[in-house]
Amino acid sequence: MKQYTDSGKKDTRSGFGAGLLEAGKRNPNVVALTADLKGSLKMDAFADAFPERFIQCGIAEANMVGVAAGLAITGKVPFAGSFAEFITGRVYDQIRQEVAYGKTNVKLASSHAGITLGEDGATHQTMEDIALMRALPDMVVINPCDYNQTKAATIAAAEYDGPVYLRFGRPGVPNFTEPDAPFQIGKIYNMNEGKDVTIVATGHLVWEALQAAQVLENEGISAEVLDVATIKPLDEKALVASVLKTGAAVVAEEHNCAGGLGELVAGVLARTTPKPLEFINGGDRFGQTGTPAELMAAYGLDAAHIVAAAKAAIARK
Repeated sequence: MKQYTDSGKKDTRSGFGAGLLEAGKRNPNVVALTADLKGSLKMDAFADAFPERFIQCGIAEANMVGVAAGLAITGKVPFAGSFAEFITGRVYDQIRQEVAYGKTNVKLASSHAGITLGEDGATHQTMEDIALMRALPDMVVINPCDYNQTKAATIAAAEYDGPVYLRFGRPGVPNFTEPDAPFQIGKIYNMNEGKDVTIVATGHLVWEALQAAQVLENEGISAEVLDVATIKPLDEKALVASVLKTGAAVVAEEHNCAGGLGELVAGVLARTTPKPLEFINGGDRFGQTGTPAELMAAYGLDAAHIVAAAKAAIARK
């Protein structure tokens, strides 16, 4: 099994901040907007380097998205940032009408996603955001797995012409992908070759999937691990090729069961190569208060549950 080294826990929102700064250095048209959350989204370095290209919109997310759309029409590349719950649920109409409908070149920077927001509780957590963004035509949905990949994905988003939803989180998580590796929108990354089961993971669950693969290997089970950093557009060719090889799959995501990566993968496999499929997700429920580690365990979003799901999928072959 390929070995990955955790270079130290780092929050993916800091990867966004680093990527935003680099994108700003490369392109003078990159601008940043936030809804009173500059520090939370790690936009400080960009704001300090380019104060004339940073706009503090206050607690007015809908207005912020409208301003971002206007800037995009004039040729700017705006990154509009807020918490995932606020920039999707609170602003959905503006995103639909002013960003997605016109294929406007706005980047929605979504921090504190999933339940790993932790102690802020259910009102600030969101596990419905991927479903909301996936439903919008022409919206790219990116959910990177660690600091390095988030930085690279942010730079790639700045270079992409069209609306992008970029999802990242608050807690420190293992940083294990290669630093400064280029990020390709729409590509699945094969993190570990296997022959018995495919583990399809996204975001924070990629590291858990790799830990699960190690446990399975110790028990004589060979697991292939796919990092779906881009949920939309999905790399269907790579997904189908892997599942055809292994004959069974598990989908692991920090999201509700409805409208996320699991249902997307199920739809693709139903059309192409129906195989046993198990799901690791947050179920049909809201978040709750707790530490990120407590919540991930309580919702079954960890390596142990992935191992059990992989064995269940294999048993159904």
